[in-house]
Amino acid sequence: MKHEILLYYKYASVRNPEKLASEHREFCARHGLKGRIIIAKEGINGTLEGLSKDTKAYRDFLSSKPGFKSIHWKISEGNGFAFPRLSVKVREEIVSLSLKRSKETDVDPRKVTGKHLAPEELRSWFEKGEKFTIIDMRNDYEHKVGAFEGSVLPPLRNFRDLPKALPKLKKHAKDKVLTVCTGGVRCEKASGYLIKKGFKDVYQLDGGIVSYMERYPGEHFKGSLYVFDGRVTMAFDEKGGIKREVIGRCEKCGAKTEEYADCTNQDCRNQMLCCRACVNADRAYCSEKCRKILQRNPNARSRSVAKGI
Repeated sequence: MKHEILLYYKYASVRNPEKLASEHREFCARHGLKGRIIIAKEGINGTLEGLSKDTKAYRDFLSSKPGFKSIHWKISEGNGFAFPRLSVKVREEIVSLSLKRSKETDVDPRKVTGKHLAPEELRSWFEKGEKFTIIDMRNDYEHKVGAFEGSVLPPLRNFRDLPKALPKLKKHAKDKVLTVCTGGVRCEKASGYLIKKGFKDVYQLDGGIVSYMERYPGEHFKGSLYVFDGRVTMAFDEKGGIKREVIGRCEKCGAKTEEYADCTNQDCRNQMLCCRACVNADRAYCSEKCRKILQRNPNARSRSVAKGI
């Protein structure tokens, strides 16, 4: 039977996150679903893989819960190996900005967020030559393998780095701004944050980059899409017969690649673009510091495998 991967989120009031998490663990175990789910008082953020009949059952299960009826499900083909296990965690936020909880700093997307822009509207903006600025809210290692043309790419190692990147983004405060991310969950919060910081005309890409690429593969987006599962990257060449441009570069030798590896320093494990040849040559270290650690202490080395397209 066919496997499917679900990517989804919803900002909604959750009175008892622990109870909802327990219900998820029981349901997913019973249906053989694997993946990662984060639940907080502000909502849910998840990605799951299972047989299509079981992912359908899960969609019905979650949609029956108060506040979760209208979820934008992103569904793609799976292979049964996207996740090694199920992880359901309760946290303070479904995506963390780690702001101090106060009226001045807290961002509640249910109250303040950017205007939703449908993928077909974004394509129209591109085709008409509309003046706007795309701000990519993904982590830096994600957009190295693919991004919209002309995007502003803040130096974010994690989403919580956004406040530190704000000074460099302020010059766009009067622009028509579109925030983008993989599936939409970071944009919904990030667009609200920009509005609270004085940005005047802020949009968010509805359904994220994955929804745009499903409709318009190869149009105004170069490279492939980084995803947080065993696939690591997604290409959309198969739809429309369009051959994508590979923009990723191995961080060790500079060769074109769409493969990632974890730093072989077991105390680091930072993810980096690294071609298979460099991984096989034991060059998968992310910095000179890690190289020296591995040189001094070979026992600090862990196995690294090239992953991706």
